[in-house]
Amino acid sequence: MTASASAKVIPMREKEDAIIAQAMAILAKRMRRSGVALSSPTAVKQYLTLQLAQLEREVFYVLYLDVKNRLIAGEELFSGTLTHTSVYPREVAKAALLHNAASVIFSHNHPSGTPEPSAADHALTKALKISLALVDVRALDHVIVAGTQTLSFAERGFL
Repeated sequence: MTASASAKVIPMREKEDAIIAQAMAILAKRMRRSGVALSSPTAVKQYLTLQLAQLEREVFYVLYLDVKNRLIAGEELFSGTLTHTSVYPREVAKAALLHNAASVIFSHNHPSGTPEPSAADHALTKALKISLALVDVRALDHVIVAGTQTLSFAERGFL
């Protein structure tokens, strides 16, 4: 048996997943290092699509920003099932204060492929915005990612 015949064959999907993971890590590192301002809705949606589009279950993700809308950190705070994630405003506020964030952008994915927000999504966004305002953290947007489609609460006038 030759060395090439004994080498492990990696399926194409695994190779692609590894490349995507490397690209996301590089992008996140560059954004943090260069203090990229996430003031463009397009830039925010592209970044969040890279983070959430491929996930098979719903997660709640938060971008923490400084006073000039530069990315401090992005973090998956909660993970759920195929159709639901429980989110706790107290934990979101605690994380925002821990990162010393001036503002935040919420995001979650819809593995179903439809980015339209539910009544629960609207209620959660309102509750989070109110609770964070009490500790002087602004909620700038809530972006729903469904595959390659996104929906911005701010752009739709929901926030």
